[in-house]
Amino acid sequence: MTGARHRLTGRLTVALPPGEAFHLFTAQGERRWAPRWEPSFPAPAADDAEPGTVFQTPDHDHGRTTTWIVVDAAPGRRIRYARVTPGVSAGTVSVVLDEAGAHSRVTVSYELTALSSDGAVHLRRFANGYSAFLDAWQDAIAKALREGSQGPVA
Repeated sequence: MTGARHRLTGRLTVALPPGEAFHLFTAQGERRWAPRWEPSFPAPAADDAEPGTVFQTPDHDHGRTTTWIVVDAAPGRRIRYARVTPGVSAGTVSVVLDEAGAHSRVTVSYELTALSSDGAVHLRRFANGYSAFLDAWQDAIAKALREGSQGPVA
């Protein structure tokens, strides 16, 4: 069952205006709130939101590596990544931030295609848990902001 495709969109709220919240959705900024998020850069990246920037993240549970490429960005407003996990899935992830008073309304969209039967199973599970996945993001971000966690500095 290769070729299964999922288009998933959901929303969360961040208690910062878009200009400040944007960094939370970059490779380095996500370290501030995402446990076990460990991006590495095969080439130096002065600005991790610059289109063309490449980074990789390990999947500690399955021993895989995902390669990410920033394909489009408007700092403070949106960022879009292409991502490939060999043998599992490939596609895009976009994050769009809209002003909501002093907060940001964040729309996160994943468009992923399975590259194998195992990938199709993985994507089906991901799709079924997508709402809870984004709820966990919102909770983790809120906790990091409350605690003033800065995480590693880029």
